[in-house]
Amino acid sequence: MDLVARSLRGETAAFETLVTRYQRILFSVAHRMLGDYDDAGDATQAAFLSAYRKLDTFDPHFRFFSWLYRILLNECLNARRNRRPHEAVRPDIQLEASPLEALEAAERRRHVQQALLALPHDYRVVIVLRHFGELGYDDIAATLGIPAKTVKSRLYTARQRLIELLLHEKTRT
Repeated sequence: MDLVARSLRGETAAFETLVTRYQRILFSVAHRMLGDYDDAGDATQAAFLSAYRKLDTFDPHFRFFSWLYRILLNECLNARRNRRPHEAVRPDIQLEASPLEALEAAERRRHVQQALLALPHDYRVVIVLRHFGELGYDDIAATLGIPAKTVKSRLYTARQRLIELLLHEKTRT
């Protein structure tokens, strides 16, 4: 990858381009994995810093995003391990909606986030990468180092479990 090679030669603008290219998707993944805006920002920033420090270990035979994603995943696991219990930041409320619609939308987002966090890690990761990271099956497979058929199978099971969790929550309320 040209940007990685240029970064290794000391061109900071090349690494800035990599950050710009991947920061949105990595933050989205971290936010869905951790359930907290600030923790997600910290994990994303730590992942980029770690990637910059270890850039010379990147194997150009693999996709850069896959390598970077694994660094982010480790940062998220460390953040979860070191986290003190606290309430998640409330979702942003859209100003265009009526107060009731905004409240209902915020409640739905909260339920979905709780259900995502209740999924086992392997299922949560494929849901987040597919639906929030907008990656295709082959990209998810390459990122996680598993066959595309396994991705499809995990996605199917994850969706079923997510539906069960959301339906269970709905019957409780």
